Amino acid sequence: MGFPDFFEQAPRIQLYDELAQFLGATPDGLITYTYADAVRLAGHSCPTVAGAYLSTIHALKALYPNETPTRGQISVKMPAPETEGVTGVMAQVCTLLTGAAGPGGFKGIAGRFRRNELLKYAARNEQSDGIIFQRLDNGKAVKVLFNANTVPISNEQRMHMGAALSGVANAEQLQAFAQAWQERVKRLLTEHAWDGETVLVQPLN
Repeated sequence: MGFPDFFEQAPRIQLYDELAQFLGATPDGLITYTYADAVRLAGHSCPTVAGAYLSTIHALKALYPNETPTRGQISVKMPAPETEGVTGVMAQVCTLLTGAAGPGGFKGIAGRFRRNELLKYAARNEQSDGIIFQRLDNGKAVKVLFNANTVPISNEQRMHMGAALSGVANAEQLQAFAQAWQERVKRLLTEHAWDGETVLVQPLN
């Protein structure tokens, strides 16, 4: 068996990556990303991964309303330090879609295609409530806020969570917990993917 069926129902996005075209990874530079790609990167599916994935898609569509977004031409600023909470996990998903990387990222070829230093983190004294995405070519920027509470944790998930996390759950309880967990992710990615209360995009300029 593969991933849950709802992964295919989640939004997907096509990006243009000039570096991929330049080095022959794809003849036209077009690459389509899916939620399954984010799960492969993170190694799991959860509201945090789904939230970062949806937030980045919303940002790219807002920054490129009438054209294919250009991967590698967007900077990202996370709302908190890298080591705080789930900030680092969300940043990895943002990097997957935008190409924006930290100091260790791709440094370019002959001054072109640089991806490093495009991903930054807020200092503790400047924490924000959303992720800031900005185009490098025209400076257009948006802040995106994700609210997973529009799909609250179900009673079934709460019922099995303690046993699952403490390691005393039996196989049936573990399966019920996992199904309830993914049901919440499913609702976020399908029923609430374009819900303005779940993903709010604020223009910054």
